[in-house]
Amino acid sequence: MPFELAQVNIARLKFPLDSTQLKDFTDGLDPVNAVADAADGFIWRLKSDTGNATDVPVFGDDWLIVNMSVWRDTDALTAFMYQGQHRELLSRRYEWFERVQEAMTTLWWVEPGHRPTVQEAEQRLVHLREQGPTPHAFTLRTSFPPGAE
Repeated sequence: MPFELAQVNIARLKFPLDSTQLKDFTDGLDPVNAVADAADGFIWRLKSDTGNATDVPVFGDDWLIVNMSVWRDTDALTAFMYQGQHRELLSRRYEWFERVQEAMTTLWWVEPGHRPTVQEAEQRLVHLREQGPTPHAFTLRTSFPPGAE
């Protein structure tokens, strides 16, 4: 059975989302999301009526924002992450987001057509924090093949 790769990453804001300090970040969201939507291997991303997910609650914390998507595989996700506009925004992340010690990103395999919920993503992220990388929740650095769970 084929699988697709789900990913979630959350970030703790340093400033309110509508602040001037986050203007470059918020101005970059729509262009970067458009690049993601057109990327080879992209399947789906979480979004609200605003077209992004910055107003989707995660862990009940108003200072956290969430990004969640589904990709064909780790190669497709990695290719998107480390090139172009996304890479530019990624390089500036510490201007906008707090540095935290706990894991803020995790990956897991899903059946084709499955669209993860924020609750599911929270559970996978907590699992990674408590257990380290396993087939249930892993990282790009320590990944597991599809169907290993």
